[in-house]
Amino acid sequence: MRTRPVRGGYGVVLLLIVVTYVLALSADERWIVAVLLFVQTLTVWQALRVSGAHLGARLIAALVFALALFAAILNLFFHESPLIGWTFLAASSLYLLAPFSIVRNLAGRRGVDQQTLLGALAAYLLIGMAFGFAYECVAALQPGPLFGENGDPPLSDALFFSFVTMTTTGYGDLVPATNPAQSIAILEALLGQLFLVTAVAKVVENWRPRNWQATSEDPT
Repeated sequence: MRTRPVRGGYGVVLLLIVVTYVLALSADERWIVAVLLFVQTLTVWQALRVSGAHLGARLIAALVFALALFAAILNLFFHESPLIGWTFLAASSLYLLAPFSIVRNLAGRRGVDQQTLLGALAAYLLIGMAFGFAYECVAALQPGPLFGENGDPPLSDALFFSFVTMTTTGYGDLVPATNPAQSIAILEALLGQLFLVTAVAKVVENWRPRNWQATSEDPT
């Protein structure tokens, strides 16, 4: 059973994404990671609610959140535990779940309005942050440093590298030393460009503001 989409909610999703990013910049303490995960869950839940996702998708998100929160709480007491890596894996999974529902919702809309633009932007940002958390997961679980001589990155650097990779900017200051991070970076670059040339390009192509349309029809 599919729930009805909620009108006018992608602005809240974008706000929650910004809050998540700000928290990620200061995620040096383990308790902040738990708070970060909670805000992430609110973000995903809002995205699934606004996009009219299946109830099953919401239940999966709730299950992943429960497992991740349990791991995050245990991580507060076991400082050398690899649970932090699994926590970031859960966070990445949550942020990859929402864009699929958003894109499906946007594809069913007639025309392009403000909510369509906000939804496309939210989906793009969610994908970038999902890969950022994936890099942090690899850094926590693999034996060697993620970026070679630059070591394992803080979450802020992982997110920076993620968006640089997704947009194929390629500054070259951070480079994964080994797999699987190298393969994940290639996948992110391909997925980011595919999203731009399909979803975003389709939104721009179908966007016909009234003033623009009136201007194009008036030869004077």
